[in-house]
Amino acid sequence: MFLRTGHLFLCSRSSQKWERASQNRKPQSPRHFIDAYLDEIDKNKNDLESTFSTENLIFSVGEIMIAGTETTTNVLRWAVLFMALYPNIQGQVHKEIDLVVGPNRTPCLEEKCKMPYTEAVIHEILRFCNVAPLGIFHATSKDTVVRGYSIPEGTTVITNLYSVHFDEKYWINPEVFWPERFLDTSGQFVKKEAFVPFSLGKRHCLGEQLARMEMFLFFTSLLQRFHLHFPCSLIPNLKPKLGMTLQPHPYLICAERRC
Repeated sequence: MFLRTGHLFLCSRSSQKWERASQNRKPQSPRHFIDAYLDEIDKNKNDLESTFSTENLIFSVGEIMIAGTETTTNVLRWAVLFMALYPNIQGQVHKEIDLVVGPNRTPCLEEKCKMPYTEAVIHEILRFCNVAPLGIFHATSKDTVVRGYSIPEGTTVITNLYSVHFDEKYWINPEVFWPERFLDTSGQFVKKEAFVPFSLGKRHCLGEQLARMEMFLFFTSLLQRFHLHFPCSLIPNLKPKLGMTLQPHPYLICAERRC
């Protein structure tokens, strides 16, 4: 419901919609991002160089919704699908959560380093599913030459992250879902240079740290409480659905409460 409401809200610029969003708003006592931004608009209304405006608020909220919500949501949808598809992997995640967190306490970020297998599973989901396969579009700030190719200033540059994640030069059997590729011989998590779901360089995804925290907490909390499987062993369509991101087709899932 939140996604739908947000989408409708962004699509309308009428004063009626803005009044609804800021209803019961108390200046300098923000309840959410929109209230805080409106406070900044009020604070800087006499500054001719200020960039705080209704238009920029619309774009900012849109970027939060698209970059910060759709991507993480689709990663978790893929995670649920693959846990149901690979019950043995799900079982190992259950064991690690039970050992480190237990059944009654909510998982916390401090336990992330104690759960290498769960971390490996999340990384393999990100590698395998390529939610944002082309990353974020960039543009050259000046004329440049890359491997003999001349790229004029202002040229849009698109990185094919999907190809990196399935390159046999960096990954053994990249078409196979195998979390162990992120573990060393002693079962500890290891980083991989070719793991680039958030892109690379100074202009990589600004929300990477937040996304990593969200995915870990949501994923571990979900698997702590539920056993996931497909109803009547009905395997859904595993091919990604193309949209703003690569997302799974709608599927049915049974979530049974774990004892």
